[in-house]
Amino acid sequence: MDIDILGTLAVRVGGVSVTPSAPKPRQVLALLVLNADRIVSLDTLAEELWGQKPPRSARPTLQTYILQIREMITAALEAAPEGVESRSAKDILLTVPGGYLLKSGEGVHDVREFDRLAGMGYRAMDAEDYAGAAQQLREALRLWSGPPLADVVPGPYLKTQVKRLEESRLCALDQRIDADLRLGRHRELLAELTVLVSRYPGHESLCGQYMVALYRSGRRGEALDAYQRLRTTLVRNLGLEPSPPLAKLQRSILRAGPEHAVPAAAAMAAPARL
Repeated sequence: MDIDILGTLAVRVGGVSVTPSAPKPRQVLALLVLNADRIVSLDTLAEELWGQKPPRSARPTLQTYILQIREMITAALEAAPEGVESRSAKDILLTVPGGYLLKSGEGVHDVREFDRLAGMGYRAMDAEDYAGAAQQLREALRLWSGPPLADVVPGPYLKTQVKRLEESRLCALDQRIDADLRLGRHRELLAELTVLVSRYPGHESLCGQYMVALYRSGRRGEALDAYQRLRTTLVRNLGLEPSPPLAKLQRSILRAGPEHAVPAAAAMAAPARL
């Protein structure tokens, strides 16, 4: 089974799609594949679909959705070359006490592949192998084609999982940009960072990286302006001042004339250097 979540939902068995087009069965499949090889309880599925007050018909309706998914898996298995696939749909989507379990088998799961590549990138960062980190994290981020489960209407459980995945992507993006800055790629990053700080106006790490890239590109005034915009956003929306590391970066830029290099100043906890 091949599973794509980092964008639109796509699930294939033997290369054949088993992704329902109807919203509710699609939502069920999304929750099952996000928890592949783990039991998803009936209560969890019911709450995902109908919230805290599921209808009396919730269980038989849910069983109907499971049946629809199994029928698509059966059709995919029947389309496989003879002798290649001997399992049945019930071997892949199991009914277990209290819920269901989807077995992913040996296929590609884009979330697991993202986690593997990102983990390699983080370890390379820890080893100060910035070129290797940038490469691994860039490969991890290429797996994303859009917001996770972009074509699925999420309930409470999927909303939580989507938020977790988006945070994982932002973390990998932050570390990839940090690696690129450490490699002196500040001019290459300016266009990307301009878009990112506009999309995430309260994100301190991205702002710090933007300030570093601007300063290194000879745009000291714009770097200081970026800090002031972030400060205004944080004070207005949260009543908070920028964090001490970011304030320290701003002071470092202020103290250094445009013709001077700024000695090691942190944008965030594990920053790129000016």
